[in-house]
Amino acid sequence: MTSLARIRNDLMKQFFDDWMSPSFVVRPLHGRSLPEDFAVDIRENEQHFTVQAEMPGLRKEDIQVDIDGARITIGAEVKQMDQKVENERAVCSERFYGAVSRSFQLPSEVDSTGCNATYQDGILKLTLPKRSISAGKRIAIH
Repeated sequence: MTSLARIRNDLMKQFFDDWMSPSFVVRPLHGRSLPEDFAVDIRENEQHFTVQAEMPGLRKEDIQVDIDGARITIGAEVKQMDQKVENERAVCSERFYGAVSRSFQLPSEVDSTGCNATYQDGILKLTLPKRSISAGKRIAIH
């Protein structure tokens, strides 16, 4: 096989490999559900944990955060928007809807009274103060 024919065959193979790949396939013409997971970064210092979760495309009203000791649960729910207009049909609709939730266990308990949450530019940021560990106490027996 000549080098020109080999190059042509390689290009054709690459084209059809790309064309048949899942990423090339056109998405269906209806909405999709929320992603199953969202990326989370957790950092700590002596006083608190900092959690950052990527949750783009949501309103802060759609996000819930629950704290139970050292267990943190972040969830979101987006309702499907049916915007039907007379004499109009959807050609493409890729906005997501549905519910997603993620829980994780921190290395120590959180003082839930001092927690702070902000949501800006698709990033949920939690500042979670650590619960102070009190030293044990010996009690007198009467």
